[in-house]
Amino acid sequence: MRVGLVLEGGAMRGMYTAGVLDSFLDCGIDVDGIVGVSAGACFGCNLFSGQRGRVLRYNQRFAGDVRNVSLLSLLLTGDIVNRRFAYYIVPTKYDVFDEAAFEAHGGEYRVVVTNVNTGEAEYMQMHHLLQDIEMMRASASMPFCSRMVKIGGQKYLDGGIADSIPVRAALELGYDKLIVVLTQPAFYRKEAMDPRMIRAFYGRYPNLCRTMIDRHERYNAQCDDVAQLERDGKVFVIRPKEKLSIRRLEKDPQVLARVHAIGLEDGLACMDALRAYLQA
Repeated sequence: MRVGLVLEGGAMRGMYTAGVLDSFLDCGIDVDGIVGVSAGACFGCNLFSGQRGRVLRYNQRFAGDVRNVSLLSLLLTGDIVNRRFAYYIVPTKYDVFDEAAFEAHGGEYRVVVTNVNTGEAEYMQMHHLLQDIEMMRASASMPFCSRMVKIGGQKYLDGGIADSIPVRAALELGYDKLIVVLTQPAFYRKEAMDPRMIRAFYGRYPNLCRTMIDRHERYNAQCDDVAQLERDGKVFVIRPKEKLSIRRLEKDPQVLARVHAIGLEDGLACMDALRAYLQA
């Protein structure tokens, strides 16, 4: 039996996901593959490397550091999340990612990206995390405040634009059981964005514009689909009970810790039900 894990994005709402994954490490829950989007793509790798608490630790340490996430970085580089510091210095110097453990795990690790020319989602597999880090960066390159990431001659942005909750993509990969970690409560539904702003920024990419304009409809349909799959017992969903009180680029270490603690608590609370689902 192959067990897959789908991780929604949501910028710093991903601290909830990090807490859930730490509960997995505490309780010995493992999976054969992960499909992560944006923050989910960035944080999910620590499950395979077995580095409990790492996501909370480095986010708290660098929450207010202008080298990490800042308007200064946006002005100087075009990326509000600094490419060099966040993706190349932190995981190799300040809070070292255990690449050897990640590779020894052997699980399939895919990140969702949006091709700006086609407007379609792609599901890139990361074999060597630090070598393939641009895939992860593309998945988390939020529109309007990030440059497009070029990989293999194509340009990409945040995977959440085209596929925010890649449950159907994960099912097509052949997983027998699927755990889904969401960062919005069950009642949440996304509202439309102003198409004028989208076209003002990305008018050169008409397919991307169409995908962005329709995103709320696609996201809300995915929420309904996940809810039905959950009722049918085909997926196991972990989500916050209420809307998380955290800014997209939160800089308060205490808020980060609080949201992480909610995820940890929710993960532990559902552990018996999760084990029953996996064993059924």
